[in-house]
Amino acid sequence: MTEIIDRIERELGVPGVAAMLAERLEPSDLQSLLLDVYRRIAARRQPAAVLADYAANRFVRPSSISPAQLLAWDVLVLSKLPPECELVELSPVCPLGTCSVVADIGQDRSIATIRNTEVVSDSTNVLALEAACRRRDLLRADPRSSSAVHLAASHRLVRGQRYRDPRLASHFRVFSLCSAGRDRGDFRFESAALALHIDFYLSAIRAHLGTSIPLRLSLTVFESARPFAAAAEELLASVRGRFVDVDAVLAPERQEGRAYYRHLCFWIHAADDAGHTVQLVDGGAVDWTQRLLSNAKERLIVSGIGSERLCSLRTTSTRV
Repeated sequence: MTEIIDRIERELGVPGVAAMLAERLEPSDLQSLLLDVYRRIAARRQPAAVLADYAANRFVRPSSISPAQLLAWDVLVLSKLPPECELVELSPVCPLGTCSVVADIGQDRSIATIRNTEVVSDSTNVLALEAACRRRDLLRADPRSSSAVHLAASHRLVRGQRYRDPRLASHFRVFSLCSAGRDRGDFRFESAALALHIDFYLSAIRAHLGTSIPLRLSLTVFESARPFAAAAEELLASVRGRFVDVDAVLAPERQEGRAYYRHLCFWIHAADDAGHTVQLVDGGAVDWTQRLLSNAKERLIVSGIGSERLCSLRTTSTRV
């Protein structure tokens, strides 16, 4: 990216133009400038060029999964949603920096718009913003409020990075959960929220896929969070009691997500017809509401399931 910017600045004969636009213009002025630039570009385009872009651009091609399948999954998953969870219909866009600032993810992962927003690339980040707003209201009424906020969303995400795996799409649908609240000591809030999320996903997956497909829940407790190990074992024992056919284990070897999650994280995998494991759910504890509200007592659990990945698994299984 740096090399491209350097080349553009050389060709324009304006060294440092990118920094000038970013640092010396107010966001509203930059928005006006870019709106005019893209108006001029669009005015030069021909219908054939638009059609060619539609046929080739990885961001705009339709999903390979039938809308009927996704709708059926949404209907089913909503029937399993715990009563304390509120479903939220998110906007297609969110504030600029929602991922890079809230979750410390590179800004290039998101598609920024010329109106100083970005296309939603992770719905859990947006749910965290909504949860932070609601927790802030609760704290204004009672500075020690322990009332939890549980939110859910089914949303299509768009990711800016180019995946090496051809099976991974640039946009896909995810059903996500977000639970925000106050530290209650002894890992009680986190344990209760994790149990809520895990129970919900396993119930929904089992209802959608049936009992013949093997499922595995793997829970990772980071070394810095060893006091939570006993709570993790209790959580796994509870899962084994409720879902006797699910392999529920501790996975201390997991490395992915250690810079993203705090204290612990979990995966839910399924096996496809060929015996390959397919990751369906990813979730864990994060510190986003602590930073958003400048309050070390705030706690947040987020998670999500890939709706299209799940529907693809169902399609493959039903062909046998």
